[in-house]
Amino acid sequence: MSPEEPNETGALPRHLAVICDGNGRWARAHKLSRRRGHEAGVQSVRAVTEECARIGGIEQVTFYGLSYDNRLKRPKSEVAALYQILRKYLRKELPVLLENNIRFRTIGEIEAFPKYLQREIARAVAASADNTGMVMCLALNYSGRREIARAAREIARSVKQGTISAGKVSVDSVAEHLFTAGMPDVDLLIRTGGDMRVSDFLLWQISYAEIYVTDVYWPDFRESQLHEALRWFAGRHRRFGAVKET
Repeated sequence: MSPEEPNETGALPRHLAVICDGNGRWARAHKLSRRRGHEAGVQSVRAVTEECARIGGIEQVTFYGLSYDNRLKRPKSEVAALYQILRKYLRKELPVLLENNIRFRTIGEIEAFPKYLQREIARAVAASADNTGMVMCLALNYSGRREIARAAREIARSVKQGTISAGKVSVDSVAEHLFTAGMPDVDLLIRTGGDMRVSDFLLWQISYAEIYVTDVYWPDFRESQLHEALRWFAGRHRRFGAVKET
């Protein structure tokens, strides 16, 4: 264990989630195109994924790759560039994920993506399905509110069909209908770029997450910044609504 890592008694998050913000501002600061900013951000995804797997103890890392609103509201040329960057990432990084026993997953409405990209995603998911190590998950065309609404519709259909009674709908049954069914809730949410908001990301799953915000733009967030966030998390006292008796 290096001096920069959390100490042996410090807790690690089971599920680390990252809002990867600041690609565009990083590009502007370096007088580069927004595409170059997104391409630089991919390097941070690779670095953080590999370092989380190397440290051990982190079961899942989820990156906010593309929000539902981003897909609709960004220029079509930028969204098309993001599709190409994602395809290139999957083709280039899949062998690395397999070599490191990492399982690749996605959450979000990827059925809205071009067919070629859906096939590329499905290929990566299938190829890594038997891996037993850390899960690396990309949130793509994702919206937390839409995810919860989707779960509500599915539960309503089940109630209408009589497979569950309305009175039996519980927190657990809602969770079972989310994209993240079977995944642990988020313990640590990191947001880069300095903005103090969660941007419709994993709204259900971050209910008791510790939230760490850094001014560092995502393309500059690498191993040392990750360790700083993990040390901060290790020092937190997580009460989950309880009060320690005195």
